[in-house]
Amino acid sequence: MSLNTSPGKIVIISSPSGGGKTSICRAILEKERRDENWTFSVSYTTRQPREGEVQGREYYFVDEPEFDRLVADGFFAEHFRVHLYKYGTPRGPMEEVLRNGGVMLLDVDVQGARRIVSEYPDAISIFVLPPSVSVLQKRLEKRGTETPEQQQVRYKNALEEMRSLYEYRAYGFEYVVINEELDRAVRNVLSIVEAHACRLDKIDPEHIRRITG
Repeated sequence: MSLNTSPGKIVIISSPSGGGKTSICRAILEKERRDENWTFSVSYTTRQPREGEVQGREYYFVDEPEFDRLVADGFFAEHFRVHLYKYGTPRGPMEEVLRNGGVMLLDVDVQGARRIVSEYPDAISIFVLPPSVSVLQKRLEKRGTETPEQQQVRYKNALEEMRSLYEYRAYGFEYVVINEELDRAVRNVLSIVEAHACRLDKIDPEHIRRITG
């Protein structure tokens, strides 16, 4: 896919737990799908790695004292406690991609997305919905990465986030993708990113003046 990568772009994929944002990000970043200028923002977290996760690939896993030290140093563009653990998006890699005209893909929760949009209002923010709450619950159960109690916390928070979708729109969520079938959801996200550059408010007025004389 050909993208206008100058200036750089921030693409936020956010969803409730079980919505599928991580699966969508992984699919976009597969070699046969991705533009060479796409980069994934690897977040920091205080939770323990799950089976198969690799330090520096899915997350940077740190303890709470180290996380708090990074917060004090201004290392994160956003950071929140989500469910039971702390998560943060490093600012440096994102700024570098923007300077170099690339595309930075972020997989963040709703709170993190709102904070990123407040600091980077040109970010493309996409909220991913499951096709139904029953599908959402089945996805959470199928993951097998949390206890039943943790699943209930995530499920309750997910319902609140989905019910408040139009409230979050005020914080910059401009697009919604329903993740019923992964390939279709990925195509929708890529189409949004490509079309976003064609919005009138993204066109440099000087360019129009040069065309019209």
